[in-house]
Amino acid sequence: MRQTFDESTDPGFGPRHVPLIRAAMARQGLDGFLVPHEDEHQNEYLPAANDRLAWASGFTGSAGAGVILKDRAAVFVDGRYTLQVRDQVDQGVFEIRDLVEGGVPAYLETAPKGAVIGYDARLHSPQALDGLKAAAARAGAALRAVAVNPIDEAWGAERPSQPAAPVVPHPVQYAGEESASKRARVGSAVAALGADAAVITAPASIAWLFNIRGGDVIRSPLPLSQAVLRADGTARLFLDPAKVTDDLPAWLGNQVSLEAPEALDAALADLAGQKVLVDPAQSSAWYFDTLAAAGAAVIRAMDPCTLPRACKNAVEIAGTIEAHKRDGAALTRFLHWLATEGQVSPPDEKEAVAKLEAFREATGLLKDLSFDTIGAANGHGALPHYRPTERSNERAAMGSLLLVDSGGQYLDGTTDVTRTVAIGEPTAEMVTRNTLVLKGHLAIARLRFPAGTTGSAIDAFARAALWSHGLDYDHGTGHGVGVYLGVHEGPQRISKAPNTIALQPGMIVSNEPGYYKDGEYGIRIENLEVVMPAQAVGTGDRPMHRFHALTLAPIDRRLVDKSLLSPEEIAQFDAYHARVVREIGPLVDGEIRAWLEAVCAPL
Repeated sequence: MRQTFDESTDPGFGPRHVPLIRAAMARQGLDGFLVPHEDEHQNEYLPAANDRLAWASGFTGSAGAGVILKDRAAVFVDGRYTLQVRDQVDQGVFEIRDLVEGGVPAYLETAPKGAVIGYDARLHSPQALDGLKAAAARAGAALRAVAVNPIDEAWGAERPSQPAAPVVPHPVQYAGEESASKRARVGSAVAALGADAAVITAPASIAWLFNIRGGDVIRSPLPLSQAVLRADGTARLFLDPAKVTDDLPAWLGNQVSLEAPEALDAALADLAGQKVLVDPAQSSAWYFDTLAAAGAAVIRAMDPCTLPRACKNAVEIAGTIEAHKRDGAALTRFLHWLATEGQVSPPDEKEAVAKLEAFREATGLLKDLSFDTIGAANGHGALPHYRPTERSNERAAMGSLLLVDSGGQYLDGTTDVTRTVAIGEPTAEMVTRNTLVLKGHLAIARLRFPAGTTGSAIDAFARAALWSHGLDYDHGTGHGVGVYLGVHEGPQRISKAPNTIALQPGMIVSNEPGYYKDGEYGIRIENLEVVMPAQAVGTGDRPMHRFHALTLAPIDRRLVDKSLLSPEEIAQFDAYHARVVREIGPLVDGEIRAWLEAVCAPL
């Protein structure tokens, strides 16, 4: 199996490792140290060698932060991880605090006056760092950049090696555009912003720009590297020679200089006197400091690859559609198994995860999972980012819900889908609350919206039915998704948090409202949707965008209360299921085809 059920940390990490970190801090004259979750590439999912917060505290979530002072420490998480963090972190060492409400800045305001708190400039964006410095100053403390990260020093020889997965060409039949063409148009965008060059540090941007893929980041085909793109479309790509495959230099061509990472410092120094674009949200403060020291004029602007990467071209969309059909057939086989064998002998979480992975593997085209499958039975369903382990594994109980959030990486697309399935007879409350979640999901799926609409402007549509019953969920409604890239991709998203990026044609975004009852069950219904070009609506005078569902798999009808749905919602639900039969039906046969037609019959 690709997914394992081993635990990479335990609550003993804090008691064992924090004293070592404090000793390293003391040797540098530090009274504290900031521990972000992000690494040198601002990654969400990290190579083991860069997961410093996990090594320091035991917390393995994909978002969080830590602060270690001489006499106390804290870990900060958002609403997705409030239960997980208490399971993974020793609260005798770390106080658990909210990442959003107050967060690290509020904690720094309680630092001792005169304290010197260290930070690694390679791990913090300048945007985040500005707020942290201001908070420390309010306490009379000061932040100081370190030359050597105390965690790295404390970790020592036990620290895993940096990943060195082969970097390979990503054929144009999947990318839809030659790298030279991408570099030329992105270079023109750089020039239009008044810059001579751009420093690109986001692995997804580099993979997209150069039409390459790697394997340095778990579940994502990303190469850890950096690049300098000039306004004329030529580039310098800094890549560990151990990753360079035989055909890569010829694939990159003469306009791309392939260099070792050790040459990066000199390359930044070569930009002295030039105007250089750097993204303050995706590149660390170290780049800004280094360029300023070299005498370059830094232009703070969005990574120029971000929007072009997010707006998929026709080839990428066509490939994604095919990937979702293939993936939908695998998921349908899994759901059939749950509806038959799984109802007679309910599976445990590990069995469910393994079975689904086997169905995807049987396609013969699976490159990897797009993230570790969330197979959450019983009360674990209330943990939005739960991952089963040997220790936590539970068998689904009769009368319970099994939440399965999963996805696959294929050369032509990345999938991410959640289905919640009743094991045995669900309670009336489960059915009601699942139907409220479904109403929110349907509201987003049928929405029409004008150009310029952001995800934050439509988030409430997904929550309105839940709100009317005094219910809500503590995560975003949707995130961007790449094409054989990261399963979480910006800049688009659907969430309560303010977002200035409009939803544009070709963007792929998830539609995943949910509901979670602590200790009892969780519900989430997730499809991926692609934003379609604006078209006229009836006799209206303004064209409207809409979503087109990419994900095709049945939704458990046993968890739907038809009386809570409007005629419009019933028609929409039935139309979606009719499409599932039409497009997935030919990919399955026999008993599974008959079952699919039955569970997708009109309400």
